[in-house]
This record gives sequence, C-alpha cells and structure tokens, in this order.
Amino acid sequence: MNRKKIYLVRHGQTDFNLKGVVQGSGIDAPINDTGRAQAKAFFEAYQDVPFDQAYHTALIRTRQSIESFIEKGIPTGTLPELNEISWGDYEGTPMTPEESQYYQHMLHQWQQGNLDYAIAGGESPNTVAERMSRGIQKILDGPGETILVCMHGRAMRIFLSLIFKYDLRFMDQFEHTNLGLYLLEQLEDGTFVLKKGNDREHLKNLG
Repeated sequence: MNRKKIYLVRHGQTDFNLKGVVQGSGIDAPINDTGRAQAKAFFEAYQDVPFDQAYHTALIRTRQSIESFIEKGIPTGTLPELNEISWGDYEGTPMTPEESQYYQHMLHQWQQGNLDYAIAGGESPNTVAERMSRGIQKILDGPGETILVCMHGRAMRIFLSLIFKYDLRFMDQFEHTNLGLYLLEQLEDGTFVLKKGNDREHLKNLG
C-alpha cells in the first residue's frame, strides 16, 4: 500500500478573517499581508520536505498560501471537493451579536447530532462530508506518499473527522488557525495517526 503522510494546513489570513466576516465557499477572498507572511513562514519551515504532490481547493486563498511550494515545481491539483462549507445567506456578513447567537444555535444542533441542519441557503455537515469523502479518496488513490493539502477551517474539521472516523458531532475538537499545521501519517492497516495538531511553531516569530 502507498502509505500517505499528509501535511494539512489552513489558508493564510484574509481581510474577511481579520474583520470577523463569514467567508464560506461563496467568497473568493485573497490572503492579506499577514496571510502572505504566514505563508512565507510556513514555506521557510517546510520547504525541504520532499512533497510528492500538493492540493488546494478551488478558492484562491488556498492556492496563494502554498504558492511558493507550487513554484518549486511540485505537482499540484485543485480539489473543489475540499472547498469550505457554504454558509449560504450568511456569507459576507459581519459576526454581530445576533449572527453569533444564530451561529451558536447551529453548532448546538450539530453537537446534538442534527447533522443535516444547514444555515439558510448553505450546506449541512453531512452534505460537506459527502463531497469531502470523494476528495479524500482522490488524495489516497492519487500519486505520491508525502502530500501537502491546503484548505479551510470548518472543512478541515470535517476532513479530520472523516480521516480519523470520528462522529461529526465532535468535529469542533479540531482547532484551527491560519496556516496552522496538522500532520497525519497512515499506518499499514490504512488508518491514520495524528503527529501534529494545529501546530504553529513556524509562526512564532510573527507576533
């Protein structure tokens, strides 16, 4: 079996992140100056890892975050299946107290097991998990052993839950920060173990 080692990172900061505005899959925002500094710091720390293959989502902020690796000539693919969850009508909306209350209500629904619950016009965790599973399978069936993947916060939580076969009710245990790293290693039996979780050591000099 072609065992995988997956370096999974969230994209660098965008102005929407900075302002607390909901992005989701419908907002194709670029990374900002801080995001570029985070991307540079990650590249400097991991540029010598012999990546066989890289993947990013169909949203520009993920490609920009690993652009320096792509420029090295690492084979790279776009996986729309790994796109962020769609937040529907709430994309582009600042997180006001009212929006925050609704968001907390939604999280509570998910934690109670109502995983078909979706924000108006958006996707539910089950919907995202269905497409995410297809994306994960493409990575596992794809070329190479040492893989770089850049994606999004909520989508990462679902990705990690699927990789570790955890109930999606508990996906919020997987914390994430801009350009934080999860390192996953596949064992002989096909299961994965966590080597690093939301590791930010490479970002320590950014303040």
